[in-house]
Amino acid sequence: MGDPAGIGPEIVLKTLVDASESLRLVVVGSESLFTRTASNLHLEGAFDVVVNSPSALQAAQSKGLGCILYDIGGIDLKRFVYGEVSAMCGKAAYESVKKSVALVSEGYCKAIVTPPLHKEALQAAHVPHIGYTEILADLTGSKEAVTMFDTLGMKIFFHTRHLSLSDACKAVTKESLLKTIMQCEAICSSNGVFNMELPMAVAGLNPHCGEHGLFGDEEGLEIEPAIEEARARGINVIGPIGADSVFHQTKIGKYRAAISLYHDQGHIAAKTLDFHQTISITWGLPFLRTSVDHGTAFDIAGKGIADNQGMARAIQVASEYLASEEGLS
Repeated sequence: MGDPAGIGPEIVLKTLVDASESLRLVVVGSESLFTRTASNLHLEGAFDVVVNSPSALQAAQSKGLGCILYDIGGIDLKRFVYGEVSAMCGKAAYESVKKSVALVSEGYCKAIVTPPLHKEALQAAHVPHIGYTEILADLTGSKEAVTMFDTLGMKIFFHTRHLSLSDACKAVTKESLLKTIMQCEAICSSNGVFNMELPMAVAGLNPHCGEHGLFGDEEGLEIEPAIEEARARGINVIGPIGADSVFHQTKIGKYRAAISLYHDQGHIAAKTLDFHQTISITWGLPFLRTSVDHGTAFDIAGKGIADNQGMARAIQVASEYLASEEGLS
């Protein structure tokens, strides 16, 4: 359900109302919260059944029910307020992620799709992680989680995520970038949604890729050697290519994917192309995870005006990628 005080419950309900009957979905969250949200926003009837145990879930799934709410409680409506940071909501959001991982691990589900979390609420609940990627990596013992955006088919991997810009620049080393390139190559080659006939591209770090040292020397000292080493290992990768053009070239199909070297470099490109349909995919987990890539929007939470395009697209992308994986197996 994401952070309960944000737009997560609303965009989930809106998406379920319009969802295809062929989709079989399990929503993990608070029944009382979803009931209130559905009533307030006139979105009743989204769930076929409510369960609160694995055995009840299994029984519901055996009947072919399309949309099931798995109730984990955790929300006291007397203390609940839309749009406010609270430890209660941070803990409930974390517990919904934890239960989702358990349901996938136990074979009840195949993938996880996530609405937005709120970092301050997680901190208030003493959750020792800043976001989904870190939480999921910890819960699954995964050490090689890689983030990728899919925006209407344009795919962007991220070499670094939540670092200051100065720290992100320091993190661009030959060794670390080579590792990222190799991880991305392994992901591409194991999933049928990537066109392996096309090269993967690495964005430049500095303006004009440094202009041979005039605007920075990271390209010559770190980035080019990493790409050369990757090519020597048989990886079809090119670059560095100026960040002002590499994402456009990826969008029009010149590259199967681009590697962004820092957070905003790729985020700006993807969200400018289509803010609402930029989907985040986490690779390197024991399961597929897709997510909206917008925030909790506390300023409009509970008002019924949140746009659910991203949520709908995240579910669609998960279905497409699962089908692709099944096609390769």
